[in-house]
Amino acid sequence: MSRMTILTEAELRRIVPLDLAAVACVEQAFRALATLPVAMPPILRLDIPEHRGEVDVKTAYLPGLDAFAIKISPGFFDNPKRGLPSVNGLMVLLSAETGLVEALLLDNGYLTDIRTAAAGAVAAQHLARPDASVAAIFGAGAQARLQLQALTLVRPIAAARIWARDATRAAAAASELRQRLRLDVRAERDPRQAIAGADIIVTTTPSATPLLQAAWLAPGQHITAMGSDAEHKNELAPEVLLAADLYVADRLTQTRRLGELHHAIAAGLIDQAAEFPELGAIVAGQQPGRTSPDAVTVADLTGTGAQDTAIATLARDRARAMHAGQPFES
Repeated sequence: MSRMTILTEAELRRIVPLDLAAVACVEQAFRALATLPVAMPPILRLDIPEHRGEVDVKTAYLPGLDAFAIKISPGFFDNPKRGLPSVNGLMVLLSAETGLVEALLLDNGYLTDIRTAAAGAVAAQHLARPDASVAAIFGAGAQARLQLQALTLVRPIAAARIWARDATRAAAAASELRQRLRLDVRAERDPRQAIAGADIIVTTTPSATPLLQAAWLAPGQHITAMGSDAEHKNELAPEVLLAADLYVADRLTQTRRLGELHHAIAAGLIDQAAEFPELGAIVAGQQPGRTSPDAVTVADLTGTGAQDTAIATLARDRARAMHAGQPFES
C-alpha cells in the first residue's frame, strides 16, 4: 500500500504564492543545472495543430532532492475564445528513492505559471540593471501579469507598459495591474512605443512571428523572452540576438532546438555550434552576467524540468508543514 497527497489548485495557490521564496527555489534549480549532474531528458511534445494545441511533458532529477516531478502541460491557445484558460495540466511528484507517487498536484498549470514567473525574476536579478524601474510586457494573459509582479520582487519597478495584439485585453490587464501592484501601468497600442524608455522587456506570448525588432532597442535594456517553447514560436526578430551584447539560455540544448536561438540559427545569423552561457552558470558565478550599464542583454527561457521538480518539491514541503491536501491510499 502506498500513500500520497492530492493537492488542488486552490490549495496550491494558498501555499505557494509568487514570492521571494519561490524565486529562490527556481534560482537554486538553475544553479543545480550548472553545478550538479542533473538528469533532465529532452522535452516530449505532442502537437494538435487543428486546435492550436500542444502538450509538453517535462521532468528532471536534481541530486540532493528526495523527489522528482513529471509535469504534463497542455497549451491550447484558442481557449480564451471559449472562455477557458490557454494553459492547464498537472504535476506528479515521485520519490527519488523508491519511485512511489508522493503527491498529485492538480494545479491546472498554476505551478508552471509560478516557476515561469520566478525564472523571469531570476533572469532580471542577474542580467537587468540594478536600477531598472520601467518594464514593458508583451502579452496580456496570466503570465504577463505574473512577470510584472515577479519583477517587482527583484527590481525597483515604478512603471510598466503593456502591449498585446488585442488592445482591449491589454487595457484590462493594465487596469488590473495598476490597482493590484500600485504601479503606473498603462496599455500601449504600438509595440515600439511600449519599449521606448523601458529598462526590462518581457515577451510572454505564443506568437509565431517576431514581435520585437532589433532597431527598436536602446543601450542598457534587458529582454527576457518567455514564449518560444516550441519550434514554431518566435517572439524576437533573429537580429535581436546579434544586437545583444550578451545572450543567455536557460538550457542551450533546448534553445538551439526550440528557443529564440533556434530562429537565429535557422536564419543563418548564428552558427549551430556557437557557445553561449546558461543562466545557471551566471547564477553560480561561473560566467559573468551584465558587465556594463549600457549592455543589451537577452535571456531565452524555454522552461526546464529542473524548475518543475524544484517548485513541486517546494509545494510538497509546504503542504506537509501546513497539513494541506487530501491523503489518498492505494
